[in-house]
Amino acid sequence: MDKVLRELEDLKNSQVALINKAAKLQVDNMELNDQELDEKLGDVHNQLSESLDAITEVQIHFEERRDKFESDHGLIENPEGGEQ
Repeated sequence: MDKVLRELEDLKNSQVALINKAAKLQVDNMELNDQELDEKLGDVHNQLSESLDAITEVQIHFEERRDKFESDHGLIENPEGGEQ
């Protein structure tokens, strides 16, 4: 379960990087003032943001599922690093 959460975090980080790249392209386009590119990049940015929201929702849901599983099976570690 932790592996899946790490992969979801990696996916989320990749999505953030894509959003940042799309935003940079939008800023770069200010010099070109290409109206169609501006519109399309705005659409791309919105889609990427929606995907990030969906990934975050999945990650939160899976973390809650993992936490419940660990709690139900006595696998939660206490703050000192040992099992309860």
